[in-house]
Amino acid sequence: MKSEKIIKIALVGQPNVGKSMLINSISNAKLKVGNFSGVTVAKEEVIFKYKDYRIEIVDLPGSYSLNDYTLEERVTKEFLENENYDIILNVLDSTNLERNLYLTSELLALDKKMILALNMSDEAKKENISINSDQLSKIIGKPCVKTSAANKIGINDLIHQIIKKYEEEKLPTKLIFSDVIEEEISNIIKIFKDSNYKTDSTYREIAIKLLKEDKKTYKFFHDEPIWTKLQPILNEAFEHISIHYNTKDMEDIFNDEKFSFSKGIVTEVVIEKKNKQKTITEKIDAILIHKFFGLPIFLFLMWGLFQLTFDIGNIPMDMIDAFFASLIDGTKELLGDNQISSIIADGAIAGVGAVVLFIPNIVILFFGIALLETTGYMSRVAFLLDGFFHKFGLHGKSFIPLVTGFGCSVPAYMSARTLKNERDRLLTLFIIGFMSCGARLPIYVLFTGAFFSEKNAGNILFLIYIGGAILGLIAAKILKIVVFKSEDEPFVMEMPKYRLPSSKLIWHTVSNQAMMYLKKAGTFILAASLLIWVASNYPKHPEVEASFNKKIELAQTDEEKDALANELSLYNLENSYLGYIGKFSEPLFAPLGFDWRMSVALETGLAAKEIVVSTLGILYGLGDENDENSKGLIEKIKTNISMPAGIAFIVFVMIYLPCLAATMVFTREAGGWKYLGYLFVFTTGTAWVLSFIAFNLVSMLVA
Repeated sequence: MKSEKIIKIALVGQPNVGKSMLINSISNAKLKVGNFSGVTVAKEEVIFKYKDYRIEIVDLPGSYSLNDYTLEERVTKEFLENENYDIILNVLDSTNLERNLYLTSELLALDKKMILALNMSDEAKKENISINSDQLSKIIGKPCVKTSAANKIGINDLIHQIIKKYEEEKLPTKLIFSDVIEEEISNIIKIFKDSNYKTDSTYREIAIKLLKEDKKTYKFFHDEPIWTKLQPILNEAFEHISIHYNTKDMEDIFNDEKFSFSKGIVTEVVIEKKNKQKTITEKIDAILIHKFFGLPIFLFLMWGLFQLTFDIGNIPMDMIDAFFASLIDGTKELLGDNQISSIIADGAIAGVGAVVLFIPNIVILFFGIALLETTGYMSRVAFLLDGFFHKFGLHGKSFIPLVTGFGCSVPAYMSARTLKNERDRLLTLFIIGFMSCGARLPIYVLFTGAFFSEKNAGNILFLIYIGGAILGLIAAKILKIVVFKSEDEPFVMEMPKYRLPSSKLIWHTVSNQAMMYLKKAGTFILAASLLIWVASNYPKHPEVEASFNKKIELAQTDEEKDALANELSLYNLENSYLGYIGKFSEPLFAPLGFDWRMSVALETGLAAKEIVVSTLGILYGLGDENDENSKGLIEKIKTNISMPAGIAFIVFVMIYLPCLAATMVFTREAGGWKYLGYLFVFTTGTAWVLSFIAFNLVSMLVA
């Protein structure tokens, strides 16, 4: 029996070249998602078997070059330089080869086994772009395979080349620089050869790094005995090169070399027939990023998404609600009327059920956002809103983390790293919380369902989200004037071509988010629900209960008995640990029209926004859980909370501090605990003031 051979591949490419789609196109692949060691950058691995081989592909973050400017670039660079792998698989966009070869030239300098996947070859064909892959292979000394991840073209050829490349000896890399640089590379290599220097890297790779003035390489060799021979040679090399290029900036010199390399190759291997007709992308852009119509179209699409979120999401909600109601009743029937059945039914099942109820809404919202992202539309909106954003002191690139915030604040905070200017980045971090994350959606659905008709609920939901975004922009303007004063930076962002949405990619995004939501419901929220149940049921008051039970026995009618039972439940709740907390903080929230139950729900929401719904379910569910006419939590909210207080509650939820997980990520991304203190004061203060205004304004309107 043959032993299994393991081939480890580093998947590298610039953003928007279809790496994620390519990794998903490999059939029967097992996807592992995690983080790179020590950082929060997402790490995806695909593992699959082919004949006698186990192929492991590590999808490195999309990087324009191997610099240290962004965390993604740093992670990619460090992995390629320090980790063990067999082959680099470089994915390129066939419709934009020159720009993509810029990164390829840097990868070739690593002098590793390497394969080029000329992705989107079908799109290149449509655009009359012809690439001679055989000629490209000869020029750089690496195999090139034409692929289309979207249509699964060339995938088998790619796997075949991976096997072949793994089994073959590494051939010399044909990355050729200008004569003057090649001369100096040869001089440095000679020193290593003459000294018989032992290293895992190639002499050429080290020589290029030394000429590029790579900090880590310099630091390493500075303490090596060979440094005494290298230093004079390097000084002469820099002097020689600077005379030829009329500059001592080696970064600029090597950038010119890379551009020349890319341009030269494209001239040799690419034939492009110019099409006088406008491309499909140009035709669509003429409408979607139109000076006047672009923004209304975007707002209409978002409005439509929120309408669908509410209307379609409502259909399965009744079934889920009925399922959990029957599960609660069945549990109580099976275990009897005791504390164990109550903690399982009213605590665990009711708490988790109140959260799971909103899964359909969450799935629809994430599906809509993923659809807009995979088609390339979101990048257009960033471009479209750049001028508008600048009026509020935000950068055009702020749009990506802000729109990500509608899904989840955690990746939104992390994606703010794309902003190079520190003040722009901090300002964006402070504003992300105003974009209502998916976890707040159940609260909005609950309250809009209670106070507005089903016909208007979708519109109200849209207004809540847009309202939060507008408040965020106003807050950004104030913060920019008062705190984050800085010069505006120009906006440069690549706009990928429009693509048909990838069902696999959308499924991957939506299922991941839904599973994360359910995982929270089954672990963190379950634990919190149980804790809240215990806090709302203890301490016990046996003397008071005995007194009420006597009164209930003596009561003449069922109505009197129910009234006394509800009075007992209310007494127990108000005198529980949770009641004490609520009563203590009630004076702070009383001007907003909140009772102590609403105060407690907001406080538990600091752990996770989903817990707000389950807390309200537990607190308002007690006392009338056996009422056959009860139509669920929405009816209880409508009965116990006034409309002005309900609107004020929505406003507070829109603005105050995000969940614990997001808060921790914010603290790390912002750079310290002091920023968390600023965020708490800023969001809580703003939420209280605006909720107070909302409560009084609505009170006057409904009076």
